[in-house]
This record gives sequence, C-alpha cells and structure tokens, in this order.
Amino acid sequence: MTVEPDAPMEGTPLIAPSSTDHPLYDSIVEACRTVYDPEIPVNIYDLGLIYTIEISGEGEVSIIMSLTAPGCPVAGEMPGWVAEAVEPLPGVKTVNVQLVWEPQWGMDMMSDEARLELGFM
Repeated sequence: MTVEPDAPMEGTPLIAPSSTDHPLYDSIVEACRTVYDPEIPVNIYDLGLIYTIEISGEGEVSIIMSLTAPGCPVAGEMPGWVAEAVEPLPGVKTVNVQLVWEPQWGMDMMSDEARLELGFM
C-alpha cells in the first residue's frame, strides 16, 4: 500500500479517466463505498471524493481522491482507509492512493443517492 499526499508529480495529468472497463473496477468501487467520511453519513464514493480509479493489467490499483475540505480531521488517515478496503480484493496486487486538492471537491460531485440521503433532493 502506498499513500501519497498532495498533488501528483509535474507533468502528470491531474485527473485521468478511470479504468471502468477493467473486471476489477466494480468490486473496487464497492470497496470504496465501505469507507465513510466520519462527519457525513455517506460513503466517499457517492460523495464524489474518488476522482479516478486506474487498474493495470497486473492488478496494480491507483486511486486519486480528495476530501471535502483540506482541514478535514481525517486527512492523514482517509487514504489509508481506502487502501485497506481495496487491498484485500481478489486480483488486486498493490494499491496506491493519492490525495489531491485540485480540482476542489464540491457538492455538485455527489451522486444522486448521496444528495437524497443528505436531503438535498
């Protein structure tokens, strides 16, 4: 497991498309849905905090995520929680979670389910 704080290296695209066609994608999304922001009763995937899930052919998973605010009290722990949720999945070899602050998270990134659960619909 690797957890990288802050922005990617220079020259690296900030947000790449997810590997949605990979056979592991759905199970990784479900694993991410088991991790909750402790201040908001919605999982981090439906909150829109997971920006990208990249999966190599060898089962190496790279997740780019954000938090609701830079001052989030679990900023140091949340990426580790995500890695711990994904790492045990069959077919996953390694997990790298990178925390970024750009683009900044906004409520418009939440799924309809999250908006409904929080009473915004």
